[in-house]
Amino acid sequence: FRVSMPQKKEQKSKAAKAMAAMSSAKSKVKKKKWAKGLKQDKKNNAVVYTQGLYDKVCKDLPKMKVITIANVSEKFQINGSLARRTLKLLESEGKITPVFRHSSMVLYTRN
Repeated sequence: FRVSMPQKKEQKSKAAKAMAAMSSAKSKVKKKKWAKGLKQDKKNNAVVYTQGLYDKVCKDLPKMKVITIANVSEKFQINGSLARRTLKLLESEGKITPVFRHSSMVLYTRN
């Protein structure tokens, strides 16, 4: 009993293989790129006070329950250094009291 082997397929040349790879569907699909991270809009916070803004801050700030540099900067659109100086000024005037003091974080509350 004898089983005959199927005939060998003729191998393609390197050029033919490259040509087949170029024309295949895989090469037409674009390679997936990394997702671009969403960029935050640059904040255009004030660096110096206008008279109106200063009056508004001095009036509204002592009414806030939790006062931090970040809260003041966000609410009144002023930069952090201006917020720090304002908080020190209001503390020296006795309008706000410090609750927690650390080198990088100060938490104030109303009187």
